[in-house]
This record gives sequence, structure tokens and C-alpha cells, in this order.
Amino acid sequence: MATFKAVRIDKADKGTTAQLAQFDETELMEGDVTVRVEWSTLNYKDGLALTGKAPVVRRFPMIAGIDFAGTVEASSHPQWKAGDKVVCTGWGMGETHLGAYAEKARVKGDWLVALPQGLSARDAMAIGTAGFTAMLSVLALEKHGISPKSGPVVVTGAAGGVGSVAIAVLSKFGYHVIASTGRASEADYLKQLGAAEIIDRNELSAPAKPLAKERWAGGVDSVGSTTLANLLSMTKYGGAIAACGLAAGMDLPSSVAPFILRGVCLLGIDSVMCPIEPRKAAWQRLASDLNRTKLSEITEEISLDEVQGWGAKILAGQVRGRVVVKIV
Repeated sequence: MATFKAVRIDKADKGTTAQLAQFDETELMEGDVTVRVEWSTLNYKDGLALTGKAPVVRRFPMIAGIDFAGTVEASSHPQWKAGDKVVCTGWGMGETHLGAYAEKARVKGDWLVALPQGLSARDAMAIGTAGFTAMLSVLALEKHGISPKSGPVVVTGAAGGVGSVAIAVLSKFGYHVIASTGRASEADYLKQLGAAEIIDRNELSAPAKPLAKERWAGGVDSVGSTTLANLLSMTKYGGAIAACGLAAGMDLPSSVAPFILRGVCLLGIDSVMCPIEPRKAAWQRLASDLNRTKLSEITEEISLDEVQGWGAKILAGQVRGRVVVKIV
């Protein structure tokens, strides 16, 4: 096809514009693998890009969408051939490299992971960047030595994509999961995912004390700012918090007290430039350890022409769990 459908973001006099449009194949960026995109997903970063609420997009025109699953159409990369099923997340897609809300993508073969056996392309995007990030966080906690025997673990932004997958995975492994949310109406949903306790996010929104009562051995935080500072102050001796998001801001109004008086560790989680071997390990664990029934229950499907409206919804906290985008 000379042209294909894509959600195109352009620079405007005031901010940016996003619209479903025809994109010329000759405008695709450099890469040694061309993929027919079948599924993508909606992430918080996608919402920022689609609405222009933050300067996520750093080149124009841009195709939005930070992850996809699809089938290789053409490849000059030695690892991939036409017909291979692949997954791609991060690497600047939708920011500096043309992204996934399109019928076609061209990327570097080194960015791709083979679709794990037993997962469909739709399943992979029901997991998506959010689920992949959640698993990286869980693996980091495991590497630190946190286990179900260590004590409770806390998950913030619990009803969101990262939080939902983190709860499902941690509960399956036998952890006592404490879910922090600002949406009391989602209590039943969180319990069905496996949360043992639910706390209001307001418990973590006041200015943090240097040290507070020890409440959990570890946690997965996608909120940042004061919430993360409170998590650290309430973490048990020798515990750790995996930080993977900044929904409340990039600041961290904390102190060194948790680190030097309780030996707490702050584990930074980056899913964008994560090396390929940890990517493969995380996807294999997701394929084997994530309850597929729970995954289905937390997933909603939309079409490519609905993406723009949903970008505003996810920023407003109106999206629960995961949203997959059917491309073709």
C-alpha cells in the first residue's frame, strides 16, 4: 500500500493536533524490519501525546502509539523473516520514532521480541507496555530478595494498567497485596484481581514523614511524587519499592532516612530502553505467570478511530485496566 491509516500528530500554532489520516509509506523512518501492525494499546504516555498535555512528542509529523504486536512483512535483519509474529514496546516509538497507531510500522529488528508461544497478538497488547513494566517491577523486587514471606506488598495506581497487572501477577505468586486507589468504586474489581486489602490513596498523599510506621516489605509505584515518598517512609527494614511511573509528578519530596536508617532500596524501572535479554525474560514470565482469564476480564477493546477520545479519558483517570486498539 502506498498509503495507510495512522493517527498523525502535527505541530500547531498552539500545541499539537492529532487526527486519523492517510500516511505515506515513503515517510516511514529508517529500520530493517517492516511490520503489519495488528494490535496496539492505550497507555498513559499515549494519552499525553494524543492530547498534547506534555511534550512527549519530539518530532513532527509523528504517528502516536508506543507499542504494537503484528506480523513481519519484510526484513533485512538476520533474526526476522516475513511471517514472523513480533512484539515491540518502547524504544522511543510515538516520541522520537514513528509509532504504533498505524497499519504499518518500520523499526529496527533489534527492538523486536518474538511473540511468546501461547500468547495471541491481542493478548500481548492486553499486556502491553503497562503489563511489561509491571513484570519488570516484579522481577526487580524478586531480584532484591522480596518474596511472599517477606510481608505485604503495596501497589499504587491500582486500577490502572500497570497496577492491574501487578496485582494479578503478585497475587498469583502468593503475595499479600495492598492496593492503593482513589477510586473506591473499583474495590470489587481490585479484589477480583487478587488484592487482599484496599487503601485510599489519600493515606499516601500528605507530606511524607522521614520515617513512618513500617507497613510493607515492597511495592510497585506508578504514581511518584508524594505518594512514592510516603511508600518509602513506610517500607519495612531491608525492603524495596520499584518506581515505574510519574502520574502525580516527577518530584520526590523525601529524605535519606529510609535508605540509611532502614536499608530501604528504591528500584528504578525503565521499560523504554530496557535491554533485549531482560525484555525476553519478562515476556516469557508474562506468558507463563499471568492468569489469562484475569487478563481478559481487565481488557476493553477499541478501534483505531476511537483512540483520540480515549487519550483524554486515560489522563482523567477514567480508564480501568487495559485497553487494546484493533488496528486491522
